[in-house]
Amino acid sequence: MDERRIGLTLGKFAPLHKGHQFMIKTALEEMDEVIVIIYDCPETISIPLHVRADWIRRLYPGTDVIEAWDGPKETGYTAEIMKAQEDYVLGLLGEHKVTHFYSSEPYGEHMSVALNAVNRQVDPQRQTVPVSGTAVRDAPYENRHYLHPVVFRDLVTKVVFLGAPSTGKTTLAERMARHYRTAWMPEYGREYWERHQIDRRLTLEQLEEIATGHIAREEALLQESRDVLFVDTNAITTYMFSQYYHGEATPGLTALAEIAETRYGLVFLCDADIPYDDTWDRSGEVQRELFQLAIMDDLRERGVPFQILRGTLREREEQVAEALKRLDPL
Repeated sequence: MDERRIGLTLGKFAPLHKGHQFMIKTALEEMDEVIVIIYDCPETISIPLHVRADWIRRLYPGTDVIEAWDGPKETGYTAEIMKAQEDYVLGLLGEHKVTHFYSSEPYGEHMSVALNAVNRQVDPQRQTVPVSGTAVRDAPYENRHYLHPVVFRDLVTKVVFLGAPSTGKTTLAERMARHYRTAWMPEYGREYWERHQIDRRLTLEQLEEIATGHIAREEALLQESRDVLFVDTNAITTYMFSQYYHGEATPGLTALAEIAETRYGLVFLCDADIPYDDTWDRSGEVQRELFQLAIMDDLRERGVPFQILRGTLREREEQVAEALKRLDPL
């Protein structure tokens, strides 16, 4: 009986790019089973380990992905470093034996010896896929053609502007996008309301459709964004409109509002300290003040961290820019 062929590859996948994908696909084509060890590396990339591991699980469900939270931090080719790496991998595998070790790096030689496995080098000269993790981290937007959409979307910071009607969300989102040369997401609810409202009202189901449509457009725009996507309003506000007008929300809208609690890297609440623009589709300055307080209370109750933006448009732009500077780089 032929020996079962079990391949192993490992790395930081920071981020996963088409070079990594070529190696994993090659292993899947050649092996009966493929194991992928992925290391925690907060010093290299701000994308959490579980997110990077989920990229591989989602794109290659046939692999066995092992999250290595406590792996050796030192890299190099001294005897001590190589021994530490070998011992760690062997300990992680336990009794699970592998027959082939996949890599495109020189460490494939010593690691395959320690594993008593075939040293399977895949595109070591980067001729098939000329890219590196360093190049992607340095310029993710410019190298996005080397990234699967599932990966690229997680390299874009989503910034959302919340607030009652006429608090400057749309103007600020558009201005910030222009400054950062990136995409921005207009409030889909306004467009939907103008097309579907009857006597200035929408049904419960239509409000859920707004939140669903908004997310779909957001996801599409992520693929066109340079580092950051600025978003005007999210499902939490739609949920609050549903509660305000109907006293309830559909389970679907409630779930989308809960997802929105952690979906955005930065959440800004635009203050009502600017003149009220009384257009026909709005319900008055008094309602603006009340709705603003309700939004603030809801965010606090949900435990969503947010920053209040006050002052002129220019002052608000500066506050957003400062907050973006404080974010961890990719």
